[in-house]
Amino acid sequence: MTTAEKRWAVIGLLINAMVWGLSWWPLRQLQAAGFHPLWSTLLVFTPALLVSGIWYRKHWRVVLSSPALWALAMAAGATNVGFTWSVTTGDVIRVILLFYTMPAWAVLLAWWLLKEKPTAAAFVRLIIAFVGLWLVLWEPGTGWPMPQDFADVLALMAGFMFALNNVLLRRGHNYPSGSRVLAMFFGGVLLNGIVAAVGFGAGILPSPNPANFQWVPIALGLSMAIIAANVALQFGAARLTSAATSIIMLSEVVFASVSSVVMGAAVFAPHIGFGALCIMAAALMAAVAKPTPSTPHPKPQPSA
Repeated sequence: MTTAEKRWAVIGLLINAMVWGLSWWPLRQLQAAGFHPLWSTLLVFTPALLVSGIWYRKHWRVVLSSPALWALAMAAGATNVGFTWSVTTGDVIRVILLFYTMPAWAVLLAWWLLKEKPTAAAFVRLIIAFVGLWLVLWEPGTGWPMPQDFADVLALMAGFMFALNNVLLRRGHNYPSGSRVLAMFFGGVLLNGIVAAVGFGAGILPSPNPANFQWVPIALGLSMAIIAANVALQFGAARLTSAATSIIMLSEVVFASVSSVVMGAAVFAPHIGFGALCIMAAALMAAVAKPTPSTPHPKPQPSA
């Protein structure tokens, strides 16, 4: 690989991290326009599914007939539900950090589903990550560190499901990559649609109520950005090591944190900072750990 190709691979991963790190802003704009986060997710991911569904049209039969890919689809869908809903309604820094406890959950899930007994280093990462989780959740004067609102719960759920997504990707590595990519996009739209329909039918979820059509370019723009980001991810991840990919992807935390503080969507506190250091340290340790045949992939995102 040439130096120029490596440089473009790094740029591609940074573009991907930037899109996801800044995605909270257009999602909140869609919420302000009259769309609950679940409706917003459908607006954004349905066009992306259409594009990937056409591109990978030969893989539909495999996706729809495989229980393993259905499980992957549901894990990806749950990740989307939790992440987009929490990052739209919660404190962005808290949400992103709680989401990035994923490496800790991955250790436990790989132990259960892949029969990978954790090493001593994995246990150390687990402890460090959960110390960070404790610090992020802790609020002075509130006693035990517990989720402060529904957004915290959703972010934790999304991180857990994202870890499950990674483990299922590894367990289903014999399936064609196109089938796995299509399954994740399909699950993202399907599960969001089911949850939205149930919530609407139960009177919990309000119907979309846009005052005008100014939301259209925002939704289409984010959808196209996600497609481009995932193309960039596939280009970069195919040319760099897994460790390098994972480390560069952590820049998503920086993009999200800086933008949310500047725009008033998050509040920074010292204990949040210390928690962030712990969670980031655990993620970095996981990224540079010696790979094994059952090591989960870095952040999986559908690609068009």
